[in-house]
Amino acid sequence: MEKCREKREWGEKVSRLGGMVRIEKVLTDKVAPGWKEKKVQGEEKARGEGKASGEKRSQGKERVSKGGGRGFRRGRGEGQDREEQLSKDQGKGRVDKERVEELGWVEEHGRNKAGKQREEQTPGEKKGRGQGKGRGVGKVWAQDPEKGEARYRTRYQGSSHVARCPAMYPAGPAWPKLRVLRAMWALLAVLLAPGRLWAKEDIQECIWHVVLIKFEAVGEEGRSDRFFDLEPLETLDSVFSLLVDAPTDQNEKYLGFPYYLKINYSCGGESSEAQVRKGHLTGLKPLVLVTFQSPVNFHRWKIEQLQIQMEGAPFRSKERCNAEEVCAMSWYTPMPIKNGSVVMFHVNINGFLQKQQDNTLQFTVGNEIFNLIPRYFINVPSRPLWHTVGQTPVLILGGIPDEKSVLLTDTSFTDFFLVELNIDSCWVGSFYCPQASFTATIYDAIATESTLFIRQNQLVYYFTGTYVTLHESNQGSGSWVRVLANECIKKLCPVYAHSNGSEYVMALTTGKREGYVHFGTITDGRVSFELLPRQRSVCEGLQVMNCSIIWAVFIAGDYNLLLLVQMEDPTTRKYFQVVSYDLGFESSEPQEVLPCSPPVVVGNYLAILYTIPEFIPDARGLEFLMLLGTESHTTFLMVPKGMFYNQYSNLLYIWGNFLLQSYNYENFIYLADFPKEQSIKYLVNSFRGDMAIVTETEEIWYLLEGSYRMYKLFPSRGWEVHINLQVMHQSSVYTPNETMVTLFYEDTKLYQLVYLMKNQQGQLVKRHVPVEQLLMYQQLSNHYFFERQGSHLTLSFTNFCPFSVMRLRDLPNPQVYSRQERYQARPPRVVEPSGFHSENSLAVYQGLVYYLLCLHSEYHKVDAWRGPGLVRGGPYADPVHDSTWRWSNKKQDQDYYFYLASNSQSPGNVYIDMASYEKIYDLKADYELPERIFLDKGTSYVFSVFLSVGGQSLEFTPERVLTSEELKSTVDLGVVLADPGCIEAVVRQKFLINRNSVLFRVTLSDKRSCFDQGLSGHHLLETSMLLKVAGAVGHCFQNTHQGPRMQGNLMVPVLIGCPPGKRLAFDITYTLQYNRLQNKHYFDCVRVDPEMPCFLFRDVFYPFFLIQDLVTGDSGSFQGSYVLKVVGGGPTLDTIREYSEEEIYRFNSPLDKTHSLIWTTKNTTTTKDSAFNIMSHQSLGIEWLCLENSPCYDTIPHTIFAPEFFFKVLVSNRGVDKSTYCDYQLIFLLHIHGLPLSAKRAFFILMVSSSVFIGLVTLYIIFCLLLPVMVKAWNSLRWKINNIIMSESYYTYTSPSRNCSGTSETRSTVSSRVGSSDSSKVAEANQRAPEQTWKKKPLVT
Repeated sequence: MEKCREKREWGEKVSRLGGMVRIEKVLTDKVAPGWKEKKVQGEEKARGEGKASGEKRSQGKERVSKGGGRGFRRGRGEGQDREEQLSKDQGKGRVDKERVEELGWVEEHGRNKAGKQREEQTPGEKKGRGQGKGRGVGKVWAQDPEKGEARYRTRYQGSSHVARCPAMYPAGPAWPKLRVLRAMWALLAVLLAPGRLWAKEDIQECIWHVVLIKFEAVGEEGRSDRFFDLEPLETLDSVFSLLVDAPTDQNEKYLGFPYYLKINYSCGGESSEAQVRKGHLTGLKPLVLVTFQSPVNFHRWKIEQLQIQMEGAPFRSKERCNAEEVCAMSWYTPMPIKNGSVVMFHVNINGFLQKQQDNTLQFTVGNEIFNLIPRYFINVPSRPLWHTVGQTPVLILGGIPDEKSVLLTDTSFTDFFLVELNIDSCWVGSFYCPQASFTATIYDAIATESTLFIRQNQLVYYFTGTYVTLHESNQGSGSWVRVLANECIKKLCPVYAHSNGSEYVMALTTGKREGYVHFGTITDGRVSFELLPRQRSVCEGLQVMNCSIIWAVFIAGDYNLLLLVQMEDPTTRKYFQVVSYDLGFESSEPQEVLPCSPPVVVGNYLAILYTIPEFIPDARGLEFLMLLGTESHTTFLMVPKGMFYNQYSNLLYIWGNFLLQSYNYENFIYLADFPKEQSIKYLVNSFRGDMAIVTETEEIWYLLEGSYRMYKLFPSRGWEVHINLQVMHQSSVYTPNETMVTLFYEDTKLYQLVYLMKNQQGQLVKRHVPVEQLLMYQQLSNHYFFERQGSHLTLSFTNFCPFSVMRLRDLPNPQVYSRQERYQARPPRVVEPSGFHSENSLAVYQGLVYYLLCLHSEYHKVDAWRGPGLVRGGPYADPVHDSTWRWSNKKQDQDYYFYLASNSQSPGNVYIDMASYEKIYDLKADYELPERIFLDKGTSYVFSVFLSVGGQSLEFTPERVLTSEELKSTVDLGVVLADPGCIEAVVRQKFLINRNSVLFRVTLSDKRSCFDQGLSGHHLLETSMLLKVAGAVGHCFQNTHQGPRMQGNLMVPVLIGCPPGKRLAFDITYTLQYNRLQNKHYFDCVRVDPEMPCFLFRDVFYPFFLIQDLVTGDSGSFQGSYVLKVVGGGPTLDTIREYSEEEIYRFNSPLDKTHSLIWTTKNTTTTKDSAFNIMSHQSLGIEWLCLENSPCYDTIPHTIFAPEFFFKVLVSNRGVDKSTYCDYQLIFLLHIHGLPLSAKRAFFILMVSSSVFIGLVTLYIIFCLLLPVMVKAWNSLRWKINNIIMSESYYTYTSPSRNCSGTSETRSTVSSRVGSSDSSKVAEANQRAPEQTWKKKPLVT
């Protein structure tokens, strides 16, 4: 059996011509200018029944360049060439193990004044409307030109089988068969086709391949790995220990990431190895940009928009090679990992894999199936793809009939897996659970950041993946967990946006719990459900006998639910109402139900917002109709099926066999373009102004938010033209027999997942839906006319676009508003002349990138200290506001390191250039609005829109100069604000008469009214700005090198609040300077700590603070107001304790009467309750008190020096600063020395000291007076002792031995005599001895 898991490769087409390299796309369904006609077709079929090789490809921003100049376009005019900056667009690549095939590009030829087509002058320059020169760039990027993200796609080939039927068709109307076109459509196709479609193709197109491989597999060919191992490597110490004379810290522990990104490319006509070698030898250096998505739970992880740009390092393959230098090579970069991020824009971490004992990977949610049976997809209706937008690394899609299997992907269906889930499939039927029949089909499937939800029959299951970068525990679910086991669940409703650090999902009940909603909250993988309403059901609250909740929408900003409720009244027909449920509070007091007068409050927690009309309104030929209750109706019943809410535009949609939209949930607009005979099955939204609609018959409709015109994309004339063009290009992703599986948006582009049947082989393919091309084809096919040119007729097309050129100008630097942080890291240079890296040099690259991100992480930390000093990036502001400044201090020896490298003396043959590892603060605007705009209090975003007016025909005709009134009536620019009460827009226009152009100056400002204060990046108000040119919807297109793209409508999300990346820091440098200046001196502690300087107690303390912008690198003095509190302290770092709320009040409040104040100030400004003093940068300073009941009073000194104390100080501007939305909170340690002693302790110490001193003096005096007497007495005593000793010695050595015979009395007498005689002799001898000594002394000397 042939396994279906294909290699995953991200590809981007690069057209090479005459030294110029242009980024192209791999998608086979996009049409572009005619000079891109080269078709690259490659086939690689899996042979045998071996296991499938899945290559995981990466995403990155890679710029591919080889010379060339800036692109320009020639527009209409009297012989004048007008410069027009080519906008970037997305290029998407698909690399397949089965087949890779690139379409040609469609060229719209420019026309000269006579209306004739001009031939192309050069591949880089085209004349006429909409043609332009290719842009040359300085380096080669393997990037998506618009978003900078590498693309990769893989086709999933099912096993071969024999079809019993000659043809298979999808459910509903089949996708159109490729048939002979009618004459007019054939003519139109030829006009839109490339001029050299059948000519010799001389343009080479290249595809970038990016593969994820393990650290130890570097240099191995044909290897790819999946992204699931997140543990850093600790094996780099041996490599970095060799770098003695290098700008590295030998005391640091360098770690590495477990994966590399392997980069190479292939081009038509030459082998991949030859092309890669050629690129390396000619200086090709791929750049990869990795973007880390912010996590959902901002309470655990800091909110930041972080990117890192890396340059590929060339490395020779380890395969055997007969060549002297190299046969095969690739470029490598580390694949970085960051805590809190699992989505890196198509390089997503898969937490549902586990490694077996044999080192193979297996899914934890079920068993992989390698056989795609056609019945899984053919004649099966499409279904929606539900997930948390922008936060989900793994997507799942159910709906496979009679199988408990899902499609699972971690690459947004670039490749995928069919997995049979390990669930119990238990179905408990009962009288209160009206389940008609049992089926194994997974009907509803929802993916969140780390948890998957499914519904099978009435049962709901969830599974939490293993994501150590998100959760405290690295253990995910061991098996599927069944929740709401005793409930009958009829439907799961998704919540597309996360809020308050959590994600949400809703389960609608039936049976005994009809009228209730189970509201699920997912926080850090923990799932909890709450039954709503809390007191009684919706039916009871609305006082109706029978009702059923059809759909539920959660609006996080208002913290309420919108419920679509079906009412059943015995006396009337069924009717539907939109009911609001407030999650904040409830009341048991119901009120009268008035179904026809919205909004009606039926309880403090329930309110009827709108009652849907019974019949579809009669629009009488209008595009839209405002529903006021006075309009006429048709005989078609309105049957609502669901609702959709866009939190950015505040648009609520109710859909069924109609489409209603509302900005306030109460007043609705009926969109009449949608046919009442059709019924909507689901909606998909890009959240950037685009929405696609899928009907029950698999029709696809398109709506641009802010407009009322709906466009039918499939089936349509535009689709027929597109299909026939794809057949001319021999596309492999369009076949007569195909079934749409799902429709979804990815990076504002619309995609289909379709199942193709070709040559009895089934294939599941991700395919781009070219909305702009389809609309352009429809416009051209519907609006054409014939003009007589002499004796013949000429076919012309009407251009309904009110302008010919639209450009954005005067765009500010994007980082201030997009809050995007970016680092760059280039590989270390190697001494080898060929420039190839070794495994050790790549390991050094890994360690340096890891260390760079560690510096970033440490610098973002606040409110932390370690030992006697603060950690890097603590609350004390560094002298240089840059996360790499401590590492950059080694630049002072950079010349020495460069000298060693120049003489091939670098340790480890590696030269580390410090300038290659830095943070980028000066990104420039790329002629487009930022992806999102953050506005602080009162801030503005200002830019200009340039519109040039052209003719109303596609012909290139002479223009006349228009007056200002004519320009004003021709083009007009409007700005639609989702929350006009929160933001405002001012548009000023300037007429450029000589250029037939208008310049609009747009200022978007915050109105200082809709947000209180919040932490940086927390609880932001989501709104949007829609820039709209009147009459441009569906009519204006810009031809780019990636094909046409829509113009005239620009929707940008706007987030109001405290922007991410701002913080408050203690400006220790200026504080020391100012205190020294004001106090005329400065005394530091005896033991100096450079990380925490001391301040003297008796000096007035003047604190200063900085507002640091971690995104732009700006750092300025904090000019706002703040409250300072001492919230902890202790005499040493080890004895610091936190104070209670009551203690904080006593120690800091000027109202304290308990003599507990620690400090005071001469400022008289206080908070509203007068509880605390309000400080600012102009305050008169702080005087330290330490009164008798304060903790710093009477501090016992531990040495002979004055007492010291460490204060833990809290600084906050919440509630007192009106200049910003940011709630700055800073906690830092303040070291105070020279604290005074209490009076009692000072008196006691004085008395003890005096007593000791007097006693010592007295003893000294007594000692001095008695010293002579004591000396004389001592000499006398010593003389007497010597005499005794000498007498005893003389007796011992001079008396003879005597016999002891005789009587005792005789012995006693004799002894007495002898003793007396001896004593006299000894005395005489002692008297003579000095005389003899004196006489002999001269003789001795």
